[in-house]
Amino acid sequence: MGGADTRLRAAVVGTGLIGGSVLLRLHAAGLDVAGWDPDGATRRRARELGVPAVERLADAVADRDVVFLCGPLPTLPATLVEVAAATAEDCLLTDVGSTKAQLAAFAAERGLTHRFVPGHPMAGTDRAGLTAALPELFHDAAWVLCPAPGPGLPAFRRLAALVMDVFAARVVPMAADRHDAVVALASHVPHLLAGALAGAAERSPLRDAVLALAAGSFSDGTRVAGTPPERTANMLLGNRAEVLAALGSVTAVLDELAAALRAGDRATLTAGHAEGRDARVALAGRPTVEVRRIFPPAGGGDELRFLHELGAAGGHLDGCRTTGDGVEYSARRLVAEPGGRPVAPLG
Repeated sequence: MGGADTRLRAAVVGTGLIGGSVLLRLHAAGLDVAGWDPDGATRRRARELGVPAVERLADAVADRDVVFLCGPLPTLPATLVEVAAATAEDCLLTDVGSTKAQLAAFAAERGLTHRFVPGHPMAGTDRAGLTAALPELFHDAAWVLCPAPGPGLPAFRRLAALVMDVFAARVVPMAADRHDAVVALASHVPHLLAGALAGAAERSPLRDAVLALAAGSFSDGTRVAGTPPERTANMLLGNRAEVLAALGSVTAVLDELAAALRAGDRATLTAGHAEGRDARVALAGRPTVEVRRIFPPAGGGDELRFLHELGAAGGHLDGCRTTGDGVEYSARRLVAEPGGRPVAPLG
């Protein structure tokens, strides 16, 4: 699928920050794209930006090759059913919700695995709505896609190629339940911590003085507290069990540090923060090595295993080419750190 392939017809359902950014990027890439949002003012704003936005959802998705479902998390199951009924069997469907396991299971129960690929672009800002949307939002961002076995693999291949080609994103293939466990610690708990820190400042009798002296550490640590609270609540409740488990691991570390502080234990405080610094340094990037794999057209367990293991090991795809002979993936995987944790083999 080429970035300027106008034969591909796309639709975006829900055009807030993420959906709007998807819509604007598809439009900028020259694809035939239509948007729909339940809010009339948002539809008018899209048209002001030169992007077609129709009045009825069914008209937006009719005769489309791919539809992105970008509404609020609680609405996605019903929207998926509605859009699936209004589109052809070969129309590819995906979402951008921040939790995956429940929706993946819902789609499987309704026989949609052959054309629905759960997705989650790991990008955003603390603003909301189409007015905050950016066509370049996903450039070089991780975009999780959850491949399913059997008939789900061809749909995954199609969508992975599109996401890499049009959005210039790094596709991270991952099992849906593993995704939810990972983002609980990588994204959802940070929202809780940011809300707690900002909330403590708001309740403090020294609130104004605290905010006047707040430096980069406070600003960085509370950035996502500016996210619309309804969106944060949807995210946390949609992944409640995993978030609570991840929060338990965070509070265990925090309790260790607090105990060391009470005891005046400099060595434990230093060691604990050194451990945290190691993770922070690794966040800036670790070296990777290229991996290539070829699988038969029909797919199978080996292909699915390779994809799941790649994402679980911190790797990503940067190419997916399907031919009559099969599918060829090019990927990047992490290189083991000297003296650090080993990197598991793939497939």
